[in-house]
Amino acid sequence: MSQTLINITDEAVEKLLEKKRDEQFNYVRLGITGGGCAGFEYVFDSTSDRLDNDVLITIQDLELVIDKTSLPYVYGMTLDYRKQGLNEVFIFENPKERHACGCGISINFDLNAVERDNKITAINI
Repeated sequence: MSQTLINITDEAVEKLLEKKRDEQFNYVRLGITGGGCAGFEYVFDSTSDRLDNDVLITIQDLELVIDKTSLPYVYGMTLDYRKQGLNEVFIFENPKERHACGCGISINFDLNAVERDNKITAINI
C-alpha cells in the first residue's frame, strides 16, 4: 500500500493505472462536493486538467489531484479497489465519515476530525 496524504492500496493503483492507459487521461481527481441526502459526495473522476488550487500526489505513474478545500476531509483516508464476482468497485475508507446514506453515495463527516486535520492546509505543498 502506498502511503501519503491519502492511502491507496496496490490494487487501486494498479486498476487506476490500467484505466489511465486505456482512457488516456492525465490525472485522477479526488475530493468532496456538497450534495446528496447526507450532505456531501465524493468527487472521483479522471481529468486532463489541473487547477491552481490543486495539490498533486504522485504514486508510481499515477497522479492524483485534490483541491485544497477537500484535503482536510480526505486526509488519512484509504482508497481501495475490489473485484467481487462480476462487480468491480473503488471503496473509500474514511475514518472521518460519520455516516453514509443508504444509497451508498452520500456521506457526512465528523467535523471535529476534519477541523483537527485542517492544519495541513498551512503546509506549503
